[in-house]
Amino acid sequence: MFAKRAFITAILAGLAAAAAPVAAQDLTYSSDTTASCLAEAPDTNAQMACIGASANACMEDTPGGSSTYAMSGCLDRELQYWDGLLNENYRGAVTRARAYDDDMDGTPSESALREMQRAWITFRDASCDYERSLWGGGTGGGPATVGCLMRLTGTQALYLANSGTPE
Repeated sequence: MFAKRAFITAILAGLAAAAAPVAAQDLTYSSDTTASCLAEAPDTNAQMACIGASANACMEDTPGGSSTYAMSGCLDRELQYWDGLLNENYRGAVTRARAYDDDMDGTPSESALREMQRAWITFRDASCDYERSLWGGGTGGGPATVGCLMRLTGTQALYLANSGTPE
């Protein structure tokens, strides 16, 4: 009887451990997948295809990576990558806009850039709020929101890096 009870306890403990949510520190995430993809991308379209690469690898490589908790964690880690790149690219765009403004007369491009970025933030947030609403309060709404934020932030980061500057 003791052996049977110990066996059942061991099975239940194993099942509980397998079903336990993945802790954020347990995620198998690296931005290297996205960075390598960007480095090898020959054009903007290929760069756009890199958005989500590290998050997808994280979900595949993390035990329990298909749980909403793990998906949100992986997507958020890549969102942070793109947010850092967006800020870096925005600073570069401001520098280019100031230089352009010094050379040209007319509508200051630096102020237009700033207004565009502010409007984009409002658009991004509203778009992702809408995407979350499509889940009707279900648990998929969290990963959907973070995935939307990641996708739109990545797109904007690439836009700021690749355009907005007259040739």
